[in-house]
Amino acid sequence: MIVVRFADDFVVGFERREDGERLWSELGERLGRFGLELHSEKTRLIEFGRYAEQERRRRGEGKPDTFNFLGFTHSCGKTRKGKFMVLRQTMRRRWQAKLKQIKEELRQRMHESLPEMGRYLRSVVAGHMRYYAVPMNVVSVSDFRLAVSWIWWRVLKRRSQRTHLPWTRMKRHVARWLPQIRICHPYPWDRFGVVT
Repeated sequence: MIVVRFADDFVVGFERREDGERLWSELGERLGRFGLELHSEKTRLIEFGRYAEQERRRRGEGKPDTFNFLGFTHSCGKTRKGKFMVLRQTMRRRWQAKLKQIKEELRQRMHESLPEMGRYLRSVVAGHMRYYAVPMNVVSVSDFRLAVSWIWWRVLKRRSQRTHLPWTRMKRHVARWLPQIRICHPYPWDRFGVVT
């Protein structure tokens, strides 16, 4: 059994389905004694892990389900050598909501100086990268940086009807103010690797 918990959210993994079903029923009963209940949309039992894809294929079913936890969509994946690994990708809803928030904020800051806007966006992109730049999620984080760049460009172009800001010049501002994408978290085998 494996348990990953953060505040009141948790994921529990079992080797056998029966154990998961038993925990689900007993946990529901125990929470009921205190007037609490499991969240109906977030709580579900799925087949996930190293052998999930093989088992589902044997039964003629599709790919294993994914689940969302702590801002990531977790899915079954493989390394280049064909070994199982858990893929963590930024949740699409979170990604879109953050871009919408940035767009609104930049509209409020439309007439600030370029360095002020650049410092604000640098902190936003750096914070996003520090949280979401995990192994195998670099494309999503890089796309986020590019989307922020496009939003910033559109806002700057709307500041004046007379001046035109070509994308070639905008790329220089992006390179100056937005941090380059890099993986901020180690691979699991590096983090948990112990040599004795």
